[in-house]
Amino acid sequence: MDFDLSWLLLALPAAFALGWLASRLDLRQVRREHRDAPRAYFKGLSLLLNEQQDKAIDVFIEAIQNDPDTVDLHFALGSLFRRRGEFQRAIRVHEHLLTRADLPLEERHRARHALAQDFLRAGLFDRAEDSFQQLEGTAFQTQARLALLSLRERAREWNRAIEVASLLQASDAGSFSTRIGHYHCEAATELRAAGDTTAASARLDAARQAASDLARPWVLGGQWALQDSLPELAMQAWQSLLQRNPRAFDLVAADYVAAARQRGLEDEAHRLLQGQFERAPTLALLRALLGLDAAQDEHAAQRLVQALAAMPSLSAAALLMREPVESWGPTGLEAARNAVERAARPVQRYRCAACGFEAQRYFWQCPGCLGWDTFPPQTIEEL
Repeated sequence: MDFDLSWLLLALPAAFALGWLASRLDLRQVRREHRDAPRAYFKGLSLLLNEQQDKAIDVFIEAIQNDPDTVDLHFALGSLFRRRGEFQRAIRVHEHLLTRADLPLEERHRARHALAQDFLRAGLFDRAEDSFQQLEGTAFQTQARLALLSLRERAREWNRAIEVASLLQASDAGSFSTRIGHYHCEAATELRAAGDTTAASARLDAARQAASDLARPWVLGGQWALQDSLPELAMQAWQSLLQRNPRAFDLVAADYVAAARQRGLEDEAHRLLQGQFERAPTLALLRALLGLDAAQDEHAAQRLVQALAAMPSLSAAALLMREPVESWGPTGLEAARNAVERAARPVQRYRCAACGFEAQRYFWQCPGCLGWDTFPPQTIEEL
């Protein structure tokens, strides 16, 4: 039987045309799928921005059902579940991602980090800790360490917190010296409560080395020395505090007076407190000076009047009003009035009941939320 070559010539173009048509159909399907996925994503995002979370979740779920391989939609859905407090559903979404063998390594780390956040928000701290630890050496390492540091603080595991904070600081994630100093102070407080005063003192030394300008170890050291009937050591600690952190000296001004009295050094304490008050007047220093004045002279009212001139506070005026009026002097009444007027200004304002916007004059329409008749006709101090 002779083979007709003309059929072969006709078949080849036909096969080529059929192949081309099939490829075009597949390409259109792929394009349609890729076009529909972003469309669903943006639709869900639009609903989310309009605070329609329920509808957004429905859109994302439908999109995932149509295209289970869309990883970003899984993450968006898991994040929505977590924000709504549906932690178990968020956990299932991210655990499903981790079970996929075709998931790229970067996306696997991302899913692990999201899962750890799910566990943390759900209160499953052990599982969260394990997930965060598995992120060592990944792009999420710093975020995981910060979360672990928070977990260590919550569990009051100060030694482990110091380890994590030291790793963060060594990796140039910022300065954690202040936090490390506080962790040592927390550990020192627990050791002293347990009766181990030597170890507690060593921890305070470690806190000073970690953060030389931290006030807390000097405050605690002086307080513990005063409790142990060592007023000289207490005064030395607080004098060091005054040099390093003068503002924090207010925390121990009254205790400093008590230690000075035990040693009979009221004059020295008076000079130190007076000098600091002249540099930066505060109520704590004023009260400490008044405590010394009561033992030395009867000019407390005049000191209060002078203090009100430099520091017109309501608390200082209240202290002055405890003194006999005849001891106020010619400027005492004016100083007290100025202090009261200054303290009253913040409450002599109108406040919107809807958004909390405050103004000195009354508004029928709130400039903040644009609500009508939202301002009560009374000022804040009258409410």
